[in-house]
Amino acid sequence: MHMKKADENKNMEKQQNTVKQQLISQYIKYRKMKNLTQEELAAGMGIKRPNISRFESGQCNPTLDLLIKMAECMDLEIRVELSEKQGDFQYEE
Repeated sequence: MHMKKADENKNMEKQQNTVKQQLISQYIKYRKMKNLTQEELAAGMGIKRPNISRFESGQCNPTLDLLIKMAECMDLEIRVELSEKQGDFQYEE
């Protein structure tokens, strides 16, 4: 039983890291597309540049408020989508 819980925790951590990396990649891509430096983005948000650096390097887990503020400063919106896992049953009308 203990091994099953450890495996579940490991799987959850892997999923969290995957989502985190995807999110970070998108933010970096858009920041660069908008020709913003970390310093400029931080200034627009009213925070210090190291906070942006820690986020982009994966060293911190930003709050939803921070993510929304970052998106707003880059004239972006956040969309959240949930979908069925690959290989699982999917309902079709």
